[in-house]
Amino acid sequence: MTAETLFPLVPWVVLIPLAGILINLLAGRALGERGVGLVASLAALGSFAVSVLLAVGLAQQPEGQSLLLARWMSIGSLNVDWAFRVDTLSVTMMLVVSGVGTLIHIYSIGYMHDDTRHNGDPARFRRFFLYLNLFIAAMMVLVSADNYLMMFVGWEGVGLCSYLLIGFWFEKGEAGLGNARAAKKAFVVNRIGDLGFLIAMFTMFWAFGSLSFGEVLPRAAEAAPAVLLAITLFFLLAVTGKSAQLPLFTWLPDAMAGPTPVSALIHAATMVTAGVYLVARSLPILAAAPAAQSAVLWVGALTALFAATIAVAQTDIKRVLAFSTISQLGFMVAAVGMGAVVAGMFHLITHAFFKALLFLGAGSVILGMERGHERHAQAHDGHHGGFDPQDMRFMGGLRSRMPVTFWVYLIGGLALAGVAPLSGFFSKDEILAAAEQVSPAVFVVLLIAALLTAFYVARQLALVFFGRGRSEAARAATESSPVITVPLGILAALAAVGGALNLPGSHLLGDWLHHTVEPLVEAGFNPLTAGIALVIALAGLGLGWLLYGRSPLTRAEEPDPLAVRLKGLFTWLRRKWYVDEIYNALFVTPYTRLSQMLAGPVDQGLIDGVVNGAGGMARLLGNLGRSLQNGYVRSYALIMLVGVALIFTFLLAR
Repeated sequence: MTAETLFPLVPWVVLIPLAGILINLLAGRALGERGVGLVASLAALGSFAVSVLLAVGLAQQPEGQSLLLARWMSIGSLNVDWAFRVDTLSVTMMLVVSGVGTLIHIYSIGYMHDDTRHNGDPARFRRFFLYLNLFIAAMMVLVSADNYLMMFVGWEGVGLCSYLLIGFWFEKGEAGLGNARAAKKAFVVNRIGDLGFLIAMFTMFWAFGSLSFGEVLPRAAEAAPAVLLAITLFFLLAVTGKSAQLPLFTWLPDAMAGPTPVSALIHAATMVTAGVYLVARSLPILAAAPAAQSAVLWVGALTALFAATIAVAQTDIKRVLAFSTISQLGFMVAAVGMGAVVAGMFHLITHAFFKALLFLGAGSVILGMERGHERHAQAHDGHHGGFDPQDMRFMGGLRSRMPVTFWVYLIGGLALAGVAPLSGFFSKDEILAAAEQVSPAVFVVLLIAALLTAFYVARQLALVFFGRGRSEAARAATESSPVITVPLGILAALAAVGGALNLPGSHLLGDWLHHTVEPLVEAGFNPLTAGIALVIALAGLGLGWLLYGRSPLTRAEEPDPLAVRLKGLFTWLRRKWYVDEIYNALFVTPYTRLSQMLAGPVDQGLIDGVVNGAGGMARLLGNLGRSLQNGYVRSYALIMLVGVALIFTFLLAR
C-alpha cells in the first residue's frame, strides 16, 4: 500500500468513533452491556488502526499531505475548508489519543459495570460509552485539522465532552450537587481560555487573510511583531485553560468528580494535551515572538513547581495524580515554549502511558477498597459508617491484597518520578537538558519540581500499598478482574519501554517530527543532566520513604508526618494555597452579589417592565382592532371615510 492510497483514509479516524456512537444509539439496548462496550472499544480500536496505516504512509512520504473533504464556508475573503492534515505531528497525536483511548475503553467495560448496577440504570452504561466515543471523535477532529477554525471545532468538542463526563455522576458529591458543580466549573473556566483562542483567530485572519496552517505558518515572520505577540499571548490564554496552567488550572483537580476512566482519558490522552499540541503546531508564530516565547516558558515552569507543591499534601489518591498532571503539563508547556518541541512531544507521549496507567491503577485500588468495604459491611449486618474509598489515609497494605495493581502502579510511579531506565527518565531529561541551555533559572525551577514529584510518588506508594491496612475495607480488599488488569499490564509495558521512542543515539521521534516541525532548541541526551536528574529523583523517593515508608502509619487518624514538620505551611499546601478561595473572593462572590443586586431593578424592573409593557401594548391594540371588527357595514364605511379624509388632509398639508 502506498501513501497515495493510505492518506485518503484520514477522515475515518473521526468517522469510525461516530459510527460506534450511531450503532450504540440504535441497537445499544439490544446489545446489552458487553455488546455496547465491545462496539465502543472496537470503534476506538478502528481509529487507532487507521492512525497506524497513516503512519505507514508517512514512512513512505514523510512530508505528508493535506486532504480536502468538503468546502465549509466562504464569506467575503474568508474561505475555510473541512480539510485534514496528515503529517508526523498530527499522526503522532492520533496514535496516542486512539491507542491509549482504546485501552481506557476496554478498562471501562469492567469499571463501569458496577456503576450501572449500583445506580439501577442500565442506560447509564450505554450513555457513558457514547460520551467516550464522542470524546475520541472530537479529539481526532482537533489533531487532524488543517486550519485553526476546524481545530477550534474539535477544541470546543472536547470541552463539551469533558462537561458531560465530569458530571456523569451528577447526583453525587457534596449536597448532591458537588459533581455537577465540578462539571460546570470545568466548562466555565475553559470558556475563558476559548475566548483567547477566538481572539487569536480573529487577529490572525486580520493579519494574514487566512486561517489555514499552510498559508499562515510559512508567513508568520511577515506580520508585525506586535500582531504576532498578540496572537501568541491569546493562544497562551487558550493553553492555560485547556491544559490547566496558571492561572486557569483550578478546574482540573475538581474534574476528579468523574469516573476514573474519564480522569485517565482527560489527564493522559485527550483534552489537556490539546494546549501543548496547539503551541507545537503554532511554533513558527511563537518563534517570531521572543517575548511571548518567554511568557509561555515561564508559565509552564512555574505551573510545574506550583502544582507539585500542592500534590505533596493531598490525601485523595486521584487528586494527587490530578496535581501531578498539572505539574507534568507544565514541563511540556515549558519545553514547547523554549522551542524544544521534540522534548515536549516526547514527554507528552510517555506521560500518556504512565499517567493513564496511574489513573487506571488508582481506579483498580478504589474498586478494591469498595469490594472490601462491601464484604465487611455484609459481615457486620450492613453497617457501613463513614467511608471514602479514595482517601489514602484509609488504605495501606494493599501490596499483598492487590499484587498485580501494586506492581503496575509501582512502574507507573517510578516512570513519573523519572527513574532510569523507565520512559519518564528519558523524556524529562530532554526537557531539563533544553532548559539548561535556554535558562539556568528555569532549569533550577524544573529540578525542584522534579524533586517534589519523586517525593509525592514515594508518599503515595507508601500510604496506599505498604504497612498494614488502616481500615476494614483495606484489610478485605481484593484484586480486580482481568478486563481491568490486562489494560494496566499493557500500559505498564509502554511506561517501561516508552523511552525507546527517542533513546540517545537513535532519536527516532526527533527524526520523525523533524519532517513537520523544526525545533528552536535541540535537546539531546546530556549525561551530566541525566545524572543530576536521576540523583534528584532518587533523593525525592528516599526522602518520601524515610517519612512514610520506614515507619508506616498504623491508624487513619494519625497526623501526617509532613504536617508535623511543616505545621501551618502544610495547611496552605493542603488547601491549594487558597487559590479557589481567592478566586471566589475576587471574582465569583462579587459577580454573584452584583447579579443578585441587579436582578430586582434591572432584570425584573427594567427588562421585565419593557417586555411586559410591549405585551400590554400589543394586547391593547388587539382589543382595539377587535372592537372595530363588529360586522356592521356602516362602521366599515365610516372607517373608510375617515381614512380617505386623513389622506386628503395629509396631501393638502404638503
